[in-house]
Amino acid sequence: MQEVNTYLAGALKQARKEKDLSLDKAAKATGVSKAMLGQIERGESSPTLATLWKIASGLNLSMSGLLGPALNGPPTVFRNADALREQPTQDRMLVATLFPFNPALGFEMFELTLLPGYERYSDPHEPGVIEHVIVTAGDVEIYADGQWQALSKGDAIRFAADTPHGYRNMSTAPGVFHNLIHYPQD
Repeated sequence: MQEVNTYLAGALKQARKEKDLSLDKAAKATGVSKAMLGQIERGESSPTLATLWKIASGLNLSMSGLLGPALNGPPTVFRNADALREQPTQDRMLVATLFPFNPALGFEMFELTLLPGYERYSDPHEPGVIEHVIVTAGDVEIYADGQWQALSKGDAIRFAADTPHGYRNMSTAPGVFHNLIHYPQD
């Protein structure tokens, strides 16, 4: 987790510098306090996933851009979820960034593992963002269009992520799914 916090600290500082934002302006843009942003930049805080999404949305960044470097090189890339899986925040969720955001493709893809009892509502992403969820193990529920939808291994759902949505695992075993997040081209 320390490695993720170190990368996050640098990525946040770099994004603020590129956008010429003070901590005050970044706080206003993200809805995250100036104090919390400062702690994250100094590597003193392990934020929640909800806080990371607020930062990413408020600064017009991808989530994967805050968690690790982009993939550069040839179009054929092999990734292994077991090797990438980590708990980057204090949430009861494990994350494997399978494919970091690529502007040419317009998406990022994660393997997410919800531990038993995990529940989180997500604020709307930027207009036009769409999520695709494919369950690979266990059971999860996705909140979209104002209701919870139960999904089991092999089930998939696509929904507009620019509206309130959520994820939960009410079972006693981990629920695992792939989440492809597509961002509209500017």
